[in-house]
Amino acid sequence: MGAEMKTEDKNIAELFGRIQNAKHLVALTGAGVSTLSGIRDFRGKNGLYNDMDAEKIFDIEYFMQDPSFYYGQAGSFIYNIDEKEASVVHLVLGELERRGFLKALITQNIDLLHQKGGSKNVIEIHGSPKTHYCLRCAGVRMDFDEAAALVRAGELPKCPKCGRALKPAITFFGESLPADALREAVSESQDADLMLVLGTSLTVYPAASMPDYTLRSGGEVVIVNNMPTPLDHRAVQRFDDLGEVFEGLKACLTG
Repeated sequence: MGAEMKTEDKNIAELFGRIQNAKHLVALTGAGVSTLSGIRDFRGKNGLYNDMDAEKIFDIEYFMQDPSFYYGQAGSFIYNIDEKEASVVHLVLGELERRGFLKALITQNIDLLHQKGGSKNVIEIHGSPKTHYCLRCAGVRMDFDEAAALVRAGELPKCPKCGRALKPAITFFGESLPADALREAVSESQDADLMLVLGTSLTVYPAASMPDYTLRSGGEVVIVNNMPTPLDHRAVQRFDDLGEVFEGLKACLTG
């Protein structure tokens, strides 16, 4: 870098200033955040929808008919989390929370990488694979590590009472979103004076409505995504490259 800062560096420095000055900073993340960890997103240029029937993987009716389809397909991007490292985005968000800047992180993701990156206050509005449960027998639970070990061994996590395949507490198509998580996400979005919208195309509702709550409450929105979103024109700043932006924010935090 020469004597003058490059335009992109100036923009990232401006973003860091917004983060420092925010009274209630909230982040909303989508699948694009995890692509830097080697997990493919759903609707991006190289997304799962291009060569995999992702809707069938997460369809509750299909799961009830053939749970092995879900476990066979999802094994590659959910149950191999030990092989995936938190990206610079996950790590910087974790550090922003640790330093008291980031108050809440709302995520559509189900890969647990935000927790791996150090985030504590994670609101998983599409559910989470942390727990697996029986659709028939009340009280039957299995944690993620035990379920993942079985899936990696080519087996299904099964109920010890009835023998049925356990279902992850991920929200499938045909199911309602977890009410408590959704309520908390709306509340945090309304309280936010700045929301970072990261790696999401803002096309899946109700998650896509969270920035609207912030805007209607007088807050500002910054969008970082490699594809256009319906709210680009309302963002106070707009970036394309998550990796570049968060490497810049990392430098601001350590500089």
